[in-house]
Amino acid sequence: MNSLQLNLKGNWNEIRGKVKKEYANLTDDDLLYEEGKDDELLGRIQKKTGKTKEEVKKWIDDL
Repeated sequence: MNSLQLNLKGNWNEIRGKVKKEYANLTDDDLLYEEGKDDELLGRIQKKTGKTKEEVKKWIDDL
């Protein structure tokens, strides 16, 4: 399990709030986390933010 998966499982509600604060155009549906669907979540965030998948992963890890 990588650090992104640990962040998503452990404290996603806190991270989601920080993400929404920085990117107000992300909706609750965009930020819906379901276990095992990390790539889908990253894809939704990537599409709305214009960041690469690696940039999104690093950004979430750094939150």
